[in-house]
Amino acid sequence: MNIEVNRVKIFVTVPTANTQEVRNAVCNAGAGIIGEYSYCTTCVKSLGTFMPNENAKPYIGENNKLEFVEEDKLEVVCDIKNAKYVISELRKVHPYEEPAIDIVPLIDEDSLV
Repeated sequence: MNIEVNRVKIFVTVPTANTQEVRNAVCNAGAGIIGEYSYCTTCVKSLGTFMPNENAKPYIGENNKLEFVEEDKLEVVCDIKNAKYVISELRKVHPYEEPAIDIVPLIDEDSLV
């Protein structure tokens, strides 16, 4: 079996108020294209938790205090050749000092036996 990875799925959590700005950034950078469709994303509501330490500069919350924040988990597909650029554009508009970004390789359907 020869498995080829040409695309990834990028997941990021973002405060609900900032979701559209992040969506626009990643899609304008070339993510979210499936066949003849663009701006293909999925968004799931979530409750995020974090505790900024004394050296953090939190966008939301206070240092050394556990925070609970309503967030969206935004996911989008991306060509692997474009992934670094998409992520750099995501980071430019994401309000968090340290956004939680997951990058998952996708197996092309043609690679399946």
